Amino acid sequence: MAQKNPLVSVYITNYNYGRYISQSIESLLNQTLQDFELFIIDDGSTDESKKVIEEYSVHPQISIIYQRNKGLNITNNIALRVSRGKYIMRLDADDYLEPDALETMCSTLEADDSLGLVFPDYYLVDANNHLIGEVRRFNFQKEVSLLDQPAHGACTMIRREYLADLGGYDESYSCQDGYELWIKFIAHHKVLNINKPLFYYRQHGSNLTTNESRILETRFQIKNNFINNNNVSTPPTIAVIPVRKTMLKGQSFPLMKVGGMTLLERTVRAAAAAKKVHAVVVTSADEEIKDYYYQHLQGIAPTVMFIERPVEFARINETLNKTLHHILESEAISSLRPEAMMTLAIEYPFLASDMIDDAINTLTIFGADSVLSVRPDNAMYYQHNGNGLQSILDQEKFTRLEREALYKGVGGIVLARIDGFKKEEKMLHGKVGHIVVDERCGLSVTGELSLNMANFLLKNEAPVVQL
Repeated sequence: MAQKNPLVSVYITNYNYGRYISQSIESLLNQTLQDFELFIIDDGSTDESKKVIEEYSVHPQISIIYQRNKGLNITNNIALRVSRGKYIMRLDADDYLEPDALETMCSTLEADDSLGLVFPDYYLVDANNHLIGEVRRFNFQKEVSLLDQPAHGACTMIRREYLADLGGYDESYSCQDGYELWIKFIAHHKVLNINKPLFYYRQHGSNLTTNESRILETRFQIKNNFINNNNVSTPPTIAVIPVRKTMLKGQSFPLMKVGGMTLLERTVRAAAAAKKVHAVVVTSADEEIKDYYYQHLQGIAPTVMFIERPVEFARINETLNKTLHHILESEAISSLRPEAMMTLAIEYPFLASDMIDDAINTLTIFGADSVLSVRPDNAMYYQHNGNGLQSILDQEKFTRLEREALYKGVGGIVLARIDGFKKEEKMLHGKVGHIVVDERCGLSVTGELSLNMANFLLKNEAPVVQL
């Protein structure tokens, strides 16, 4: 008699988490839904993991796979090949489930054949199982129209047939499997969040997800490869660099040198190196800036140009909108028929071409109307209400990790679809997407201290791409 396939296949990925893996396994064995198979995949652990894993070797629902340092996405595909369930889910060895996790996710998928994946909210715990926070998502059926916030890679339950049809996981990436999967799934299938915490995500110093630079670089590659591999067209985009003659330490701020190059030149070179930008416009009403452009910047690339800014548009109390309309109406730009426009701030000397391309890719993939470069910000903010300082958004009611995610606009990139800009008369409009920049790229030169810091970093790190 043929063996009946389980409803769900679960695999636990482990590397040197011998301290935690037993709790992870037990949380699965104690599920209210028992129609599952479990694969424990150890990726060459050197701690006591094997001893702990072998204690479960005789369990009828458990299969054990030992391998050596294959990495996360190769391991994901191995699990996909050996699994037999209708649904598949990864559980990291340092995390653990609520008792009804499988039942809740399976029943949601069973109720809607159009769903490709579901994912729950989750609790945050420390290395000693102390509850330190909770991550809640907005209601996907009532509140979410922009799908630019991916599911967590682990504890996301996926319809196995759909995952196989999409080619499984891309093994060229060593992290961010959930992000790569998310990009592919939202292009083809319906996704849904379950507004209930169903697992415990452990935060400790050895988590893969603490390496921010690696994560952000991988996310850029995932989006860029998705655009290129699927022949997705990005909107023809112009980059505008508005320049006012402000002064710092008695010098023209735009012409101050950081790392041996003026702030203005660094911004122009980053924009000119971006592959998705069709034209770079430097605009200013200042004669010194204009002369500097024609003497030093004009020949950087054929896509770079100068469009003079009317003096009345450059006044301190004037918004940038009139200048942007002036540029769009110019013959040099209108003939290009751009569909998107970005502004770049010269205050950010670590602006890089990849960041600029990433903003355009993000606008395209998620169907956003505008995109802003940001950094997550967990600080407390206050405003004066006449009786003293009061916290904004009642933040004092929550611990640091329980607050709604806050973002600070840094990095100097604002991108918008031109039709929406003309209709709304503002760059940030409609569905606003975002790209996260690292701490270095978020450093703004605003005074002597930040100028010295930028020079120090540039002296010890690689400069931006130059043409």
